[in-house]
Amino acid sequence: MFTGIVAAVGRIESITPLGADDNAGVRLTVSAGTLGLDDVQLGDSIAIQGACMTAIAKTATTFDVDVSRESLNRTVGLTQTGEVNLEKALRANDRLGGHIVSGHVDGLGTVTRFAPVGESHELRILAPAEIGRYLAYKGSITVNGVSLTVNTVDDRAEGCEFSINLIPHTVEVTTLKHLQAGSKVNLEIDLIARYVERMLSADKLVDKD
Repeated sequence: MFTGIVAAVGRIESITPLGADDNAGVRLTVSAGTLGLDDVQLGDSIAIQGACMTAIAKTATTFDVDVSRESLNRTVGLTQTGEVNLEKALRANDRLGGHIVSGHVDGLGTVTRFAPVGESHELRILAPAEIGRYLAYKGSITVNGVSLTVNTVDDRAEGCEFSINLIPHTVEVTTLKHLQAGSKVNLEIDLIARYVERMLSADKLVDKD
Protein backbone atom coordinates (compact mmCIF):
# COMPACT_ATOMS: atom_id res chain seq x y z
CA MET A 1 0.00 0.00 0.00
CA PHE A 2 1.01 3.61 -0.61
CA THR A 3 -0.17 7.11 0.33
CA GLY A 4 0.18 9.00 -2.96
CA ILE A 5 2.76 11.33 -1.42
CA VAL A 6 5.64 11.29 -3.89
CA ALA A 7 8.92 10.76 -2.05
CA ALA A 8 11.25 11.53 -4.96
CA VAL A 9 11.41 12.09 -8.68
CA GLY A 10 13.62 9.42 -10.22
CA ARG A 11 14.45 8.61 -13.79
CA ILE A 12 14.04 5.54 -15.98
CA GLU A 13 17.58 5.15 -17.29
CA SER A 14 17.23 2.06 -19.47
CA ILE A 15 14.58 -0.29 -20.84
CA THR A 16 15.52 -3.88 -21.71
CA PRO A 17 13.05 -6.19 -23.50
CA LEU A 18 12.51 -9.50 -21.71
CA GLY A 19 11.76 -11.37 -24.92
CA ALA A 20 11.58 -11.07 -28.68
CA ASP A 21 7.83 -11.35 -29.23
CA ASP A 22 5.11 -8.71 -28.83
CA ASN A 23 3.90 -10.23 -25.56
CA ALA A 24 7.22 -9.78 -23.77
CA GLY A 25 7.60 -7.35 -20.93
CA VAL A 26 10.58 -5.15 -20.12
CA ARG A 27 13.12 -4.62 -17.38
CA LEU A 28 13.50 -1.04 -16.20
CA THR A 29 16.59 0.36 -14.51
CA VAL A 30 15.50 3.35 -12.46
CA SER A 31 17.73 6.00 -10.93
CA ALA A 32 16.22 6.61 -7.50
CA GLY A 33 17.14 10.29 -7.23
CA THR A 34 16.77 11.35 -3.61
CA LEU A 35 14.78 8.21 -2.70
CA GLY A 36 16.89 6.39 -0.13
CA LEU A 37 17.41 2.72 -1.01
CA ASP A 38 19.22 1.64 2.17
CA ASP A 39 16.06 0.09 3.61
CA VAL A 40 14.82 -1.38 0.32
CA GLN A 41 15.12 -5.15 0.07
CA LEU A 42 14.75 -7.27 -3.04
CA GLY A 43 11.06 -8.08 -3.37
CA ASP A 44 9.93 -4.78 -1.86
CA SER A 45 7.28 -2.70 -3.64
CA ILE A 46 7.97 0.72 -5.14
CA ALA A 47 5.34 2.77 -6.97
CA ILE A 48 6.54 4.18 -10.30
CA GLN A 49 4.17 6.77 -11.79
CA GLY A 50 1.48 5.25 -9.58
CA ALA A 51 2.05 1.63 -10.66
CA CYS A 52 3.21 -0.81 -7.98
CA MET A 53 6.39 -2.63 -9.05
CA THR A 54 8.73 -5.12 -7.35
CA ALA A 55 12.42 -4.38 -6.90
CA ILE A 56 14.41 -7.32 -8.30
CA ALA A 57 17.91 -5.79 -8.16
CA LYS A 58 19.50 -2.65 -6.79
CA THR A 59 22.67 -0.66 -6.37
CA ALA A 60 23.31 2.24 -4.03
CA THR A 61 21.48 4.61 -6.39
CA THR A 62 19.39 2.50 -8.80
CA PHE A 63 16.90 -0.35 -8.76
CA ASP A 64 15.49 -2.71 -11.40
CA VAL A 65 11.90 -3.86 -11.92
CA ASP A 66 10.30 -6.22 -14.42
CA VAL A 67 7.11 -4.92 -16.04
CA SER A 68 4.75 -7.35 -17.75
CA ARG A 69 3.19 -6.61 -21.11
CA GLU A 70 -0.21 -6.48 -19.36
CA SER A 71 1.04 -3.68 -17.11
CA LEU A 72 2.59 -1.84 -20.05
CA ASN A 73 -0.71 -2.03 -21.94
CA ARG A 74 -2.65 -0.55 -19.02
CA THR A 75 -0.31 2.25 -17.95
CA VAL A 76 1.63 5.18 -19.37
CA GLY A 77 5.09 6.48 -18.55
CA LEU A 78 6.85 3.12 -18.34
CA THR A 79 7.84 2.67 -21.98
CA GLN A 80 10.37 5.45 -22.36
CA THR A 81 13.29 6.89 -20.43
CA GLY A 82 12.63 10.01 -18.40
CA GLU A 83 11.46 11.30 -15.04
CA VAL A 84 9.05 9.28 -12.89
CA ASN A 85 7.33 9.75 -9.54
CA LEU A 86 8.58 7.32 -6.89
CA GLU A 87 7.17 6.17 -3.55
CA LYS A 88 8.22 3.28 -1.34
CA ALA A 89 5.51 1.05 0.13
CA LEU A 90 3.77 2.27 3.27
CA ARG A 91 4.94 0.89 6.61
CA ALA A 92 2.44 0.22 9.41
CA ASN A 93 3.82 3.06 11.53
CA ASP A 94 4.07 5.64 8.74
CA ARG A 95 2.06 8.84 8.66
CA LEU A 96 -0.77 8.67 6.10
CA GLY A 97 -0.30 12.05 4.44
CA GLY A 98 -2.38 11.43 1.31
CA HIS A 99 -4.96 8.65 1.09
CA ILE A 100 -4.87 4.85 0.86
CA VAL A 101 -3.40 3.95 -2.54
CA SER A 102 -2.93 0.39 -3.81
CA GLY A 103 -0.66 1.14 -6.75
CA HIS A 104 -3.04 -0.59 -9.18
CA VAL A 105 -3.87 1.65 -12.13
CA ASP A 106 -7.61 1.60 -12.87
CA GLY A 107 -7.46 3.39 -16.21
CA LEU A 108 -5.96 6.15 -18.29
CA GLY A 109 -7.10 9.74 -18.40
CA THR A 110 -6.37 12.49 -20.92
CA VAL A 111 -5.30 15.97 -19.82
CA THR A 112 -7.61 18.61 -21.30
CA ARG A 113 -6.08 21.63 -19.56
CA PHE A 114 -2.98 22.39 -17.51
CA ALA A 115 -2.46 26.09 -16.92
CA PRO A 116 -1.52 28.59 -14.21
CA VAL A 117 -4.36 30.07 -12.17
CA GLY A 118 -3.06 32.64 -9.72
CA GLU A 119 -0.16 31.09 -7.84
CA SER A 120 -1.40 27.55 -8.55
CA HIS A 121 -2.16 25.40 -11.61
CA GLU A 122 -5.50 24.05 -12.78
CA LEU A 123 -5.35 20.47 -14.03
CA ARG A 124 -8.34 19.11 -15.94
CA ILE A 125 -8.52 15.45 -16.94
CA LEU A 126 -11.06 13.52 -19.01
CA ALA A 127 -11.54 10.10 -17.44
CA PRO A 128 -13.41 7.11 -18.89
CA ALA A 129 -17.04 6.90 -17.76
CA GLU A 130 -16.36 3.72 -15.78
CA ILE A 131 -13.90 5.68 -13.64
CA GLY A 132 -16.01 8.82 -13.49
CA ARG A 133 -18.66 7.08 -11.42
CA TYR A 134 -16.16 6.92 -8.53
CA LEU A 135 -15.24 10.61 -8.64
CA ALA A 136 -16.82 13.08 -6.22
CA TYR A 137 -16.41 16.70 -5.20
CA LYS A 138 -13.58 16.90 -2.61
CA GLY A 139 -12.95 13.17 -3.04
CA SER A 140 -9.52 11.64 -3.66
CA ILE A 141 -7.91 10.54 -6.93
CA THR A 142 -4.39 9.39 -7.73
CA VAL A 143 -2.80 10.85 -10.88
CA ASN A 144 0.56 9.38 -11.89
CA GLY A 145 1.03 8.29 -8.30
CA VAL A 146 0.12 11.64 -6.74
CA SER A 147 -2.72 11.83 -4.21
CA LEU A 148 -4.95 14.75 -5.22
CA THR A 149 -8.31 16.29 -4.30
CA VAL A 150 -11.10 16.57 -6.89
CA ASN A 151 -12.49 20.11 -7.20
CA THR A 152 -15.17 19.68 -9.87
CA VAL A 153 -16.81 16.78 -11.68
CA ASP A 154 -18.50 17.12 -15.08
CA ASP A 155 -20.14 14.03 -16.59
CA ARG A 156 -20.20 14.06 -20.38
CA ALA A 157 -21.09 11.70 -23.19
CA GLU A 158 -17.39 11.06 -23.87
CA GLY A 159 -16.49 10.49 -20.23
CA CYS A 160 -16.07 12.44 -17.01
CA GLU A 161 -13.95 15.58 -16.85
CA PHE A 162 -12.69 16.52 -13.42
CA SER A 163 -10.51 19.36 -12.22
CA ILE A 164 -7.75 19.61 -9.63
CA ASN A 165 -5.95 22.59 -8.12
CA LEU A 166 -2.21 22.01 -7.86
CA ILE A 167 -0.26 24.10 -5.40
CA PRO A 168 3.23 25.22 -6.48
CA HIS A 169 4.96 22.65 -4.22
CA THR A 170 3.15 19.72 -5.86
CA VAL A 171 4.07 20.95 -9.33
CA GLU A 172 7.69 21.47 -8.30
CA VAL A 173 8.33 18.09 -6.65
CA THR A 174 6.49 15.75 -9.06
CA THR A 175 6.46 14.93 -12.75
CA LEU A 176 3.07 16.63 -13.10
CA LYS A 177 5.01 19.73 -14.17
CA HIS A 178 5.56 18.06 -17.56
CA LEU A 179 1.87 17.61 -18.36
CA GLN A 180 0.14 19.39 -21.21
CA ALA A 181 -3.18 19.10 -23.04
CA GLY A 182 -3.32 15.67 -24.65
CA SER A 183 -1.01 13.95 -22.15
CA LYS A 184 -2.13 10.53 -20.91
CA VAL A 185 -2.04 9.89 -17.17
CA ASN A 186 -2.40 6.90 -14.86
CA LEU A 187 -5.52 7.06 -12.67
CA GLU A 188 -6.37 5.13 -9.54
CA ILE A 189 -9.72 5.65 -7.86
CA ASP A 190 -10.20 5.95 -4.12
CA LEU A 191 -10.26 2.51 -2.48
CA ILE A 192 -13.13 3.55 -0.21
CA ALA A 193 -15.26 4.56 -3.21
CA ARG A 194 -14.62 1.14 -4.72
CA TYR A 195 -15.93 -0.63 -1.61
CA VAL A 196 -18.96 1.66 -1.33
CA GLU A 197 -19.91 0.87 -4.93
CA ARG A 198 -19.55 -2.86 -4.26
CA MET A 199 -21.65 -2.74 -1.10
CA LEU A 200 -24.43 -0.82 -2.83
CA SER A 201 -24.50 -3.19 -5.80
CA ALA A 202 -24.48 -6.23 -3.49
CA ASP A 203 -27.44 -4.81 -1.53
CA LYS A 204 -29.43 -4.53 -4.78
CA LEU A 205 -28.80 -8.21 -5.51
CA VAL A 206 -29.93 -9.19 -1.99
CA ASP A 207 -33.10 -7.11 -2.39
CA LYS A 208 -33.96 -8.94 -5.61
CA ASP A 209 -33.71 -12.29 -3.82
